[in-house]
Amino acid sequence: MRPRLKPIAEQVVVITGASSGNGLAAARIAARGGAAVVLAARNGEALERIRDAIVSQGGRAIAVTADVSSREQVDEIAQRAIEAFGGFDSWVNNAAAGIYGTLEQVPIEDHRRVFEVNYFGTLHGSLVAAEHLRRRGGGAIINVGSILGDRTIVEQGPYSATKHALQALTDTLRMELEREGARISITLVKPGGCGTPYPEHARNYMDVPPRIPQPLYHPDVVGDAIVFACATPRRTLYIGSGGLVSSLAGQVAPRTTDRIMELVGRRMQQHRTESEDPAKRDNLYEPRQDGEVCTDQAVWMRRSSVTVQAQKLPRLGLLGLAAGGILAGAQVLAKARR
Repeated sequence: MRPRLKPIAEQVVVITGASSGNGLAAARIAARGGAAVVLAARNGEALERIRDAIVSQGGRAIAVTADVSSREQVDEIAQRAIEAFGGFDSWVNNAAAGIYGTLEQVPIEDHRRVFEVNYFGTLHGSLVAAEHLRRRGGGAIINVGSILGDRTIVEQGPYSATKHALQALTDTLRMELEREGARISITLVKPGGCGTPYPEHARNYMDVPPRIPQPLYHPDVVGDAIVFACATPRRTLYIGSGGLVSSLAGQVAPRTTDRIMELVGRRMQQHRTESEDPAKRDNLYEPRQDGEVCTDQAVWMRRSSVTVQAQKLPRLGLLGLAAGGILAGAQVLAKARR
């Protein structure tokens, strides 16, 4: 039974990891579209500033301080949404933690922590949301994965592993809910490189500050796709042609892609000319300075994505996605030849 989703203006949307980056971008876009937003993250002070800004502009929002690695705290997010707005219609699992370093450099406890946040946090949110949305008669669950769930990269093994796990979690959740006839849309959003504060917030075992490789997209592009999925059923939404090309290359020519990653992957993720703000560095176990959509690094970001817009088209989304991938691949080959 195909889910029937409300227009965004009639929805209550829960967003985890809403204190920065893609989650904050999605919260602002949803609020501007008329939705009531439930902002959840560990940094309560930052969330309160974000909530106050949304309310001052005529929006509706509440802030819930929570760590998604705790099932009890995720339950509290849902309970607060029920108390404030009578429930919710969409739940966005966006909270994530990152690490730069080789598999040997990263201590086992840090590997586990990344899984606790990225995988188990999404599992907690998905189970809580599914239980509520069954009773409500339907809705949407949006999981924010990554292109690294298709094609891993050196120096981000633990993070990539969690995003591979999110692919399996999302697909399993979709099948189980469809089998029982639940009218719940399940979408996996797969961003490529985005200009979020991820490099500042990630724990770093490299000897220089980290960065996200180009091409980069503004977090608003991801936020727009997330909000679109709240109101429009889609299985998967890829963000950006660069990430799509990486995914396709990894499937079509995996060994060649491995070699490219081995040669340039580490250098692409190092920012040798950039200094770090120690107040933002490393939020793996504790929240740090927060509240910004974009990275501090001086990078150029694209403000739109043809790949995303193609996937929004009814029935033609897959055709547009394929065409976008072919076009992007041709552009990459042309640059390589030059």
